[in-house]
Amino acid sequence: MVCVGNICRSPMAEVVFAQRLTARGVKAQVESAGIGADEGRPAAPLAQELVRERGLDLSGHVSRQLTQELVADFELVLVMEERLKKAVEHMFPEARGRVQALGRFGKFDIPDPWGGPRADYERVLRLIDRGLDDYEKALWS
Repeated sequence: MVCVGNICRSPMAEVVFAQRLTARGVKAQVESAGIGADEGRPAAPLAQELVRERGLDLSGHVSRQLTQELVADFELVLVMEERLKKAVEHMFPEARGRVQALGRFGKFDIPDPWGGPRADYERVLRLIDRGLDDYEKALWS
């Protein structure tokens, strides 16, 4: 899961997707990073609060920069916005074909809620759910 700062969208998407895969009995590694991450930062307090309300935990999250090694380790790289898909493919041309927008099927981006009110984070979490729903339908139907 990839966003810009790796403190809001991608960490939330990481734990939600990991939970969904576990519920399906799928063993998979899910991680997150940012293309402009200030490394070593915790997840945003509102991101932590919202996922905690779902029984998930981001308290140990530490932001990190997306690297070539990290991209190489994954078969699928899901980004929060179409512009991030282009950026990741530009940074790591070898990843073309494995980078997809989370809102690809519904043709939507997941906006950055950083600095906004709780409602912005709630909207982002709903869009993450919607994108994951679409991917689950595509992968398991």
